[in-house]
Amino acid sequence: MFKKKLITLMILFICISGINYCFAETGKQKIYLVPVSGTVEPGMAAYIRRALTELKDRENGIIVFKMDSFGGRVDAALDIVDYISNIPDMKTIAYVEKRAISAGALIALAAGQLYMKENTIIGDCAPIIQTQEGQEMAGEKVQTVLRARFRALAKKNNYPVVLAESMVTMEMEVFEVVMDGKKVYMDGTEFDDLTEAEKKRITSKKTVVAKGELLTMTDLEAVELGFSQKSVAGLDDLYASMGFDSVDVTTIEESWSETFVRFLQPFLPVLMLLGIGAVYTEIKAPGFGFPGIAGIICLSLVFFNQYLVGLADYTELILFLIGALLLGVEVFVLPGFGVAGIAGLFVIAAGLVLSFQGFVVPDPSFPWEKELLLHNLGKVMGAFILSFMLSLFTIRYLLPQMSKLIKGPYLDATLARSHVNPGHPPSVKAGDHGTALTLLRPSGKIMIRGKKVDAITQGEFIDPDQPVTVVNIESNRVIVKPGRDEDKG
Repeated sequence: MFKKKLITLMILFICISGINYCFAETGKQKIYLVPVSGTVEPGMAAYIRRALTELKDRENGIIVFKMDSFGGRVDAALDIVDYISNIPDMKTIAYVEKRAISAGALIALAAGQLYMKENTIIGDCAPIIQTQEGQEMAGEKVQTVLRARFRALAKKNNYPVVLAESMVTMEMEVFEVVMDGKKVYMDGTEFDDLTEAEKKRITSKKTVVAKGELLTMTDLEAVELGFSQKSVAGLDDLYASMGFDSVDVTTIEESWSETFVRFLQPFLPVLMLLGIGAVYTEIKAPGFGFPGIAGIICLSLVFFNQYLVGLADYTELILFLIGALLLGVEVFVLPGFGVAGIAGLFVIAAGLVLSFQGFVVPDPSFPWEKELLLHNLGKVMGAFILSFMLSLFTIRYLLPQMSKLIKGPYLDATLARSHVNPGHPPSVKAGDHGTALTLLRPSGKIMIRGKKVDAITQGEFIDPDQPVTVVNIESNRVIVKPGRDEDKG
């Protein structure tokens, strides 16, 4: 009987412990931590879009954006702001771990609440564009759009609207005014518009943002000015400040493809340059070999990268395939370099330009799209020009030198005492004159004293019916150059 009671008590103890454990687990606040670090660019936007899509259907969770960014592209920042603003029924918090500058500040203010770690900063969202004279402040059209977005976020999250606008515009002067015992913030124009009676009710006036400056706040200033909820020592202090004794934190990490995309982003112009140069070299060289393969790989990496960040789609892919097909026709079907090759390069260039932006025609309401289009055109055209020069250098200097270093093919047995037909008339010697029968690019056929001879140039391209001069005889190769040496008869 005693054993039965003991067993019953043990079962009850286990059940109660299990129930307490379940309640303890259920009582934990679910936190989803999304790191937002580095340059704000399309790769970051793709990562945050994917992370928020995964969290869209989660219930009773809080999303914390851990901020550490100096800013970046305006279009990518606005995309991220839209993703954050469209999260349904979930609490969002921006936690500035180190800094949130420029586009980073815009993203931080998009969250429902703002907390900042001690000794961190936020602000200075001046839109910068690249010009021939260097970096300059963007014009009023761009500033107007950003001011409107800052106003909307400030109204949504109860931040001082005029202070939010002063993060964008250097011409604004903002005062802290105490009127009838109430503290308000107003810009210089609004203050000048006050009536004399209203000005008499002012008991205190202090300049918060001077003209010619942009609002940048430390963590303590952000609390004082009504942006940050509190300065905290770290994430644990943040959770405690929100009233959570126990939290279950899940960090949404970048996937391998997103990490790869962000790693490739700075190298895309170089990949594009090498890809176009390699493709052009393949067109001008006989056969199909390493340059063609390398060019396809480089350009494919560019398109693959832009496809993953959501900028390149089926349109760009189709353009790339059409361009590759035209180049293939030029290499394998048509001689020389003509309409098909030029058209293929133009189609690939159009696909590359579109793959670097999320639009086809710039929207007048987004002035930076025009600047981005011009920047992309310049980047692609610059890559084409540099790659053309690189390929010419390769064909003229590198390929001939490689042919001298690598004689091949090789056999293990020596052929020193063997006798073979050299493949050209034994009477052909250096200094002889002839005429090109076919296009030499760089190999082809020439006519010397009524006999057809296989020949190769030193890298030059020689059109049919052009005079040539034999430079040297190497094994069974007749090496020629364009023109005729007048002093050799």
